[in-house]
Amino acid sequence: MSRRSLFLSLLGAACSCGLLGPAHASETLRLDGLRPLDTPISLVERYTNATQDVILEGLKLVGVRYKMGGNSSETGLDCSSFVQTVFKESIGTYLPRTAREQSQLGEHVDLNQLKPGDLVFFNTMRRAFSHVGIYLGDNHFLHAPRAGAEIRVENMNSGYWLTRFNGGRRLIDAR
Repeated sequence: MSRRSLFLSLLGAACSCGLLGPAHASETLRLDGLRPLDTPISLVERYTNATQDVILEGLKLVGVRYKMGGNSSETGLDCSSFVQTVFKESIGTYLPRTAREQSQLGEHVDLNQLKPGDLVFFNTMRRAFSHVGIYLGDNHFLHAPRAGAEIRVENMNSGYWLTRFNGGRRLIDAR
């Protein structure tokens, strides 16, 4: 399956299960990211749009291979460079390079308070905050897992991830 087909399939799945939120008549239609200059953006709309932008940018990278220390979607990304790339490309926010540094940003969020777009951190190398991903909602997150694997969506309720969860951080409404 091509990356484009995979992306479109994941986008359809995300929309159909409500990860990207329902469309409302009161929302402004965005065409190619353009918005009329005289249209004010409410805080709720900005939060919603930023969250959607982050998730959509992350889903575009599903299938990119993991590469320790990698910093390009062409050659591979590790977990923290994946998150760094997604936030830079989607909403223009520059994040530090490592998961540990990223874990110091924004506000702490407990597992039961996570919202789509939050960063989720795990202990995967016998040290806290050694792995990071982007929460999608419904206990699923997007991440670059390990050497030999590709960026993908996983369930946080699996025994492996649940026992290694270190916490979440909310950056979108803290920026």
